[in-house]
Amino acid sequence: MHIARVFLGLVFLGAGINGFVVGFGFEPIAPTSPAAMALFQFEYLLFAEKGLEVVCGILLLANRFVVFTLVALAAIIVNILLLHLFLDWSLLLLAIAMCLAYGYLVYYYWHYFKYLFDVKAKQSL
Repeated sequence: MHIARVFLGLVFLGAGINGFVVGFGFEPIAPTSPAAMALFQFEYLLFAEKGLEVVCGILLLANRFVVFTLVALAAIIVNILLLHLFLDWSLLLLAIAMCLAYGYLVYYYWHYFKYLFDVKAKQSL
């Protein structure tokens, strides 16, 4: 569990910082997907997503608000996998490893996630 959480935390923190470096006009620290960077025509989208990745990476590494962080990262993880599956295969293995780590963490914390799938939520007053 700790390995998957730390792995995702490091990947998102590193990718977020790398995105900020690219957003400010410098050369990337780590290899980036040209197809992914082409999707960020508007810089505010790049900074918004990379800011979320940095915050979520820090939260995962600090082991704080892990379930909330996993919910926040769900759409980003799916986008990363689909982008590398259909547009750019260069980082497909990393995307698959991220999905496996994410799936393991969701399985580990399932007792928190199962309430998101209630058909009719109970009111409590």
